[in-house]
Amino acid sequence: MEKYLNQLNEAQLAPTLQKDGPMIIIAGAGSGKTRVLTIRIAYLMHQGVDPFNILALTFTNKAAREMKTRISDIVGNSEAKNLWMGTFHSVFAKILRYEADRLGYPSNFTIYDTQDSDRLIASIIKEMNLDKDVYKYKQIRSRISSYKNSLITVKAYFNNPELMEADAAARRPQMGNIYKNYVERCFKAGAMDFDDLLLKTNELLTRFPNVLAKYQDRFRYILVDEYQDTNHSQYLIVRALSDRFQNICVVGDDAQSIYAFRGANINNILNFQRDYDGVAVYRLEQNYRSTKNIVNAANSVIDKNQNKLEKVVWTANDEGQKIKVNRLMTDGDEGRYIASTIFETKMNEQLHNSDFAVLYRTNAQSRAIEDALRKRDIPYRIYGGLSFYQRKEIKDVLSYLRLILNPADEEALKRVINFPARGIGQTTVDRLIVTANAEDKTIFEVIQNISNLDININRGTQGKLQDFATMIESFQVMNTNANAFELAEHVVKVTGLIREFNKDGTPEGVAKMENIEELLNGIKDFVEGQREIVDSTASLSEFLEDVALATDLDADKGDPDHVALMTIHLAKGLEFSHVFIVGMEEDLFPSAMSMNTRSELEEERRLFYVALTRAEKQAYLTHTLSRYRWGKLIDAEPSRFIEEIDEQFLDIITPMEERRFNPMLDASIFGDIEPNKVRFAKPKTAPTRQKKERKAPEKFQISSPKKMKPVSKTSGGGNLFDSKLVAGNVVNHQRFGRGEVLKIEGKGQDLKAEIAFEKGGTKKLLLRFAKLEVIG
Repeated sequence: MEKYLNQLNEAQLAPTLQKDGPMIIIAGAGSGKTRVLTIRIAYLMHQGVDPFNILALTFTNKAAREMKTRISDIVGNSEAKNLWMGTFHSVFAKILRYEADRLGYPSNFTIYDTQDSDRLIASIIKEMNLDKDVYKYKQIRSRISSYKNSLITVKAYFNNPELMEADAAARRPQMGNIYKNYVERCFKAGAMDFDDLLLKTNELLTRFPNVLAKYQDRFRYILVDEYQDTNHSQYLIVRALSDRFQNICVVGDDAQSIYAFRGANINNILNFQRDYDGVAVYRLEQNYRSTKNIVNAANSVIDKNQNKLEKVVWTANDEGQKIKVNRLMTDGDEGRYIASTIFETKMNEQLHNSDFAVLYRTNAQSRAIEDALRKRDIPYRIYGGLSFYQRKEIKDVLSYLRLILNPADEEALKRVINFPARGIGQTTVDRLIVTANAEDKTIFEVIQNISNLDININRGTQGKLQDFATMIESFQVMNTNANAFELAEHVVKVTGLIREFNKDGTPEGVAKMENIEELLNGIKDFVEGQREIVDSTASLSEFLEDVALATDLDADKGDPDHVALMTIHLAKGLEFSHVFIVGMEEDLFPSAMSMNTRSELEEERRLFYVALTRAEKQAYLTHTLSRYRWGKLIDAEPSRFIEEIDEQFLDIITPMEERRFNPMLDASIFGDIEPNKVRFAKPKTAPTRQKKERKAPEKFQISSPKKMKPVSKTSGGGNLFDSKLVAGNVVNHQRFGRGEVLKIEGKGQDLKAEIAFEKGGTKKLLLRFAKLEVIG
């Protein structure tokens, strides 16, 4: 143990050695908080604390796995397995499995993901004959989520006139009834959504004092990572569980609180010292990740926030390169600059693609960057896009598996009852839903008793429904003694899913088959991996819970050497050698939606602080003069956050001017510009470029294509309207890459070139506009 304690500096050692009492560790970016947490847990075990009595809560499964691995290295694998460690949702889902019957749920309840919730809410809106343009299911789901995280139950909603008036004013007077129906349908389906995992835990601990006492006694030492990101519901659970022994250690950084839109309450960390008596406060202020320039630049920005805990982050690392600020003309130019910089830096410094990350405020910004990276053959991965488990064919297989475990799962049943097609139409399903609601039964129970119910479904369809129910029941029998892989393999064959996707010979159909194969591989890996876990049976229920709680950042399959593209929110907790923060413009970053109040603007500033402190060696900030927004090219203004960085930490690269028109005025009539009024001046060392004279197009003399001679090189990358371009020339285009000229046609201003590009296919380009470079 002494060997690991010696790895800590003085500031890290003090909180590690404190055994009892409430404590808060204010940990700056890159200050080694994960190391402190893991060694502290190992030290508690070394001091004789039973690992069964330690609860450690993290915000990602990845963080929990990394911490558990490190603890295993210190105390041994068998003891580390006994820790209660994981995300809020995974730990409390485990508790709810044990105690579900108290709340009227089956222990194998389904966990609905966002898509499941959306489908159910859309069904309820349709059944209630409401206007789907007013009651937009995604907005309704988001509102229900905020209710649950604020502990506003259905009963509390109807007891709150202000909430009902607000919904009525928003032309959604039926909001409460949708919420009520949604909760009732989830309960009847034996399902909880993600927010329920916290809400129902609060209900469990509040309604059953003996249960609270049981878990208070079990969790004698509680550690919470990223405490600044906890919402009100999480806060109350932690308060309740820690109330008896008060051995609670929270770690966080108010400067990295960026999830207010998801209900996170920064006051939880700001007011921690008021919640407990005799709180010990520790500060980790030495940054081990980034260079001095990056740390100091980040400090100069976050210092503008008024609502914060006092700390001074510093580093003993090298001075490092200044932060490069580059202004581009358009978002297309921004993408090309990023791609070329990555390509050149990688070659010059012998780096890997995985050393680079591109961070943006919104997912929509990725398109131009993706285009540019593809042109340069630079592999990349988008995080936070459509994850593997959200693809249709995967959801189809998982729905069958969910139905086996929980036949009351309405959304799973509706998804697969007629897929593959078995002659059960939507009208039949609608009649089943109506009967189920009238009889207060689940849809599956209605199908099982179809012959005994007065329902307007013909005998042929009734037979198909009974066959479907018998098939599911046979899977349930197999589930009693088969592991998750054996059952899943059997299901995809017997249901006809394999046959269905095999029929489709298109590339898309093949890709779907490959995805199902990958799912079975994943289940096989899961079953093999569960052998290491105490009391694991590698059952279907364990696998489905693992899938339900997985996030896109938790698994990183395929070639690990790729450039990472993601929103800044997803970058939290990660680090990269070189980081590009793009779209540094007003109304984009800071977002136009987040400038109504000081608290919203301060959250945006904290988001920029998080982005900047992801970089270890080099950070790049890019902004454009114009950007496409909703299909229109609009002028853009540099972000205020660039101004807020102390200039001594910046290397401002102003690109050489590009004219969009020939000026009709003499610039000298406006006088000289005073240097101190220039917002982003050129560096003094920047080379000047002589302005080329442009001839009027009507003076160009174009020869017949047959008389043209090949040109070995055309410099400048401008248009080739006056060049001697012939069939057979090899050219390079900014967007389409390398290509060969097939033929030239037209004359004058209508001169066109037909070019076969290696990646973009064959294109006809009008030469007076085309930006081509002849390379052979």
